[in-house]
Amino acid sequence: MSNPLVDQMVERCDTVEVHKELVRIVQEKLPAEEELYDLAELFKVFGDSTRIRILFVLFESEACVCDLAEALSMTQSAISHQLKILKQSKLVKSRREGKQVIYSLADAHVRKIIDNGLEHIEED
Repeated sequence: MSNPLVDQMVERCDTVEVHKELVRIVQEKLPAEEELYDLAELFKVFGDSTRIRILFVLFESEACVCDLAEALSMTQSAISHQLKILKQSKLVKSRREGKQVIYSLADAHVRKIIDNGLEHIEED
């Protein structure tokens, strides 16, 4: 049964005609289900504005939890919680310097992901 609200929002073909060659090509190129799941999980990490703000600070410089908390007007506990998620997702890395733990971007891909997202939302 069709949903009138969805029918108004989504344009559909007037006929059902499967383009088998297109379907075959897509099925050959589609990543494995596990890779698609991992990719979806990665993008979920970007779904939190606090984590995005932390990444923006780390674009400028490496930082410890104290610096991040001060820069973002948040508690160290809240920053630590978000850093744990970012580290588990391999978006940030850390190293110990004496009594401090210094955080930085894991690699250049992180900045590219954010830059591509910004470029997309700023399109007309």
